[in-house]
Amino acid sequence: MPDRAPARAPLVLASLIIVAAVANLNLSVANVALPAVGKAFDSSQTMLNLVAVGYSLGLAASVLYLGAVGDRYGRKLLLILGVALSIPACLLAAYAPNDIVLVVARIIGGFSAGMAFPTTLALITALWTGPGRTKSIALWSALGGGISMLGPVIAGALLQHFYWGSVFLVTLPLAVVALFMALVFVPAHANESTEPVDNAGGILSVLLVAGLVLAINFAAVPDQGLLVLVLVLIALAAGTAFIWRQRRARNPLYDLHIAGRRTFWVAACAGIIVFGALMGSAFVSQQYLQNVLNYDSVEAGAAILPLVVMMVLVAPRSAKLVETRGARTTLLIGYVFLFLAFGWMLLFWSENSSYWQIGLAYVFAGIGVGFAGTPASHSLTGSVPVRRAGMASGTADLQRDLGGAIMQSIMGALLTSGYASTFSSAIASSSESKHVSNQVQGELTKSFASAEQVAQQHPTYADQIVAAARQSFLKGDDWAYTAGLVAIVVGALLVFFMFPRRDAEQELLRRYHAEDSESPAT
Repeated sequence: MPDRAPARAPLVLASLIIVAAVANLNLSVANVALPAVGKAFDSSQTMLNLVAVGYSLGLAASVLYLGAVGDRYGRKLLLILGVALSIPACLLAAYAPNDIVLVVARIIGGFSAGMAFPTTLALITALWTGPGRTKSIALWSALGGGISMLGPVIAGALLQHFYWGSVFLVTLPLAVVALFMALVFVPAHANESTEPVDNAGGILSVLLVAGLVLAINFAAVPDQGLLVLVLVLIALAAGTAFIWRQRRARNPLYDLHIAGRRTFWVAACAGIIVFGALMGSAFVSQQYLQNVLNYDSVEAGAAILPLVVMMVLVAPRSAKLVETRGARTTLLIGYVFLFLAFGWMLLFWSENSSYWQIGLAYVFAGIGVGFAGTPASHSLTGSVPVRRAGMASGTADLQRDLGGAIMQSIMGALLTSGYASTFSSAIASSSESKHVSNQVQGELTKSFASAEQVAQQHPTYADQIVAAARQSFLKGDDWAYTAGLVAIVVGALLVFFMFPRRDAEQELLRRYHAEDSESPAT
């Protein structure tokens, strides 16, 4: 197949990257603001988890369905609608009167990103071929991830001068620019499908992802066992019905035949772990820097810059390595650095860590995601016919968003459990335990922000309360980082044993292309 690129290719690619940047920035700005949100609304750790994960939840739940809608009715139309909807979603989040409304606003924002974000990769897949597509995906992945990681820096600077809601307004100017560029430069049509959308499958996919993510989030909340059980049953029922539907639908939302290709499903699982680990570590570490090390919001946001720099520097080299050594080798190199990052966080991040110890972990993480991000996305798009680009781009977005939602939820639940368990033990072993009422203990174990408020109300014990809260947080984040390490090891083993080596990978891709050319109904 000859290499192909659209007219005004640099402007088209820049437009798609800026649209993706709107979604990426909205995804990441909340993490730095979580301590401030917790203080403003006296939020529990579970509510803070939901504020952080709400955007990913809305995006992950809708991305497959909306990717198929874009394939059918026009990718540019869906892209423009998504960017436009992000504006009121940001305003609602910025001026939310309580944390419940804030979570709802974040979910709506994620839904708007579900319209726009998958369309960007689908258009790259449809408009470029050959090495040009690989380079475009590398730039899309690196710059998108890099811009996402700049969110904490920008949010931290805003929090120094403005209230917590200002962080949700940061993308509004960029959204206006993205809307203009998309209207002017992005082609109106690019190999859209004429097949009807599987609406039933779309609704089931939303229920599956939403039920799963919410069940994980509420698993650590006391006295919510019945709610968790109901959510798990919803996810299981929706998942079973979804698979049944996709096997029987004439035009399935998610073609299980294509999804069963080794270069597709292994890359999808590997990417979920890579991007989930990135987002989960950012979620926990931003709270660690502010709660335990007393970084202010600017310092906490800027601390993550080594990760951004390394992602942007490594991604182009990753693209070259994919072409010369194959996706498997490139993915495994990325996994090695991610293992080093999480191992370093677990062993060397403490109450007295200096910045070089913080920065080195972020360097390892940036190199790891920089290497692994490109092959994880490239293998998906290379495994599907162009008319199924929405399925590949939707899966690539699920890598980030479902991976982020699941890993943030798991790590957040472990952080919540570890914090509450350790603080409860500290109270029980204290000589002052008989003076601690159940209500006060509930406030102390609810979240770090809540413990700080109790400390302010009881100045005599303030130092003891804050010290216990820090130690409890450190125990909780150790639980979270351990879960990240386990996930990384599982992902590396999956890639090592199941993903084909370079020559076998290229042969499989040629076979898939020939199969798709002979079967236009696929």
